[in-house]
Amino acid sequence: MTTTITAFYRFAPVEDPAAWAEELRTAAAAAGILGTILVAGEGVNGTIAGPAEGVAAILTRIEARPGFADLPRRISHHDTPPFGKMLVKVKPEIVTLGMPLVGPTGTYVAPKDWDALLARPGMVVVDTRNGFEYGEGHFTNAIDPATASFRDFPAWAEAHLRPEQPVAMYCTGGIRCEKATALLKAKGFRQVYHLQGGILAYLEQTSNQSGAWQGNCFVFDERGTVDAALGAAPAQCREPIVSVAMDQESTGTAPTP
Repeated sequence: MTTTITAFYRFAPVEDPAAWAEELRTAAAAAGILGTILVAGEGVNGTIAGPAEGVAAILTRIEARPGFADLPRRISHHDTPPFGKMLVKVKPEIVTLGMPLVGPTGTYVAPKDWDALLARPGMVVVDTRNGFEYGEGHFTNAIDPATASFRDFPAWAEAHLRPEQPVAMYCTGGIRCEKATALLKAKGFRQVYHLQGGILAYLEQTSNQSGAWQGNCFVFDERGTVDAALGAAPAQCREPIVSVAMDQESTGTAPTP
């Protein structure tokens, strides 16, 4: 039976993360769902998998909470379950940058408009993911910060980016860019853009017709990477997967798109 896989996140205030985590843990068990959900005072981030009706039940429960309606999500399918257990964790942040989300984020750019943005003269394109993820695949001419952890990104940005530059950022599912663009805006950058829904949305909605995306995309579950058609593909380098997964970007054995 085909397994439905959904990655989602939302930055919104959560007054009692521990209580909500327990509620989601119970609901996931009842729905037969596996995966990982992170809950923090700043929001929720997760990747879950299971029968379509079970996934829908969990999303409906999350969306019923004030501030979480119309939860953005990336949906894909796989022949076998990509997770072996269900984890619901309370964390200081739903994606670890070492600081909570502060202030406004950059300007969202829809996947259909991304290629045109990258073609603008002087546009600096930055991959906010870790170095090994960039090595699996990236957009043409994107800068690789070569970070080992998302926590390293603020120091890299401080050393290599200038406030007068127009900067376009992307990540797997959009969540890292929320914090990365907010960080730059707080530092006085005025032209800051990020790919709405991340690489996964771009591949889903454009089918990579322009060929701007090169290679595969690392995802945070047992598939390892997906190709441009969002089918499971072998990773070029398996060694960092465990440590990178715990850095949390989309969610699987961990979260963080």
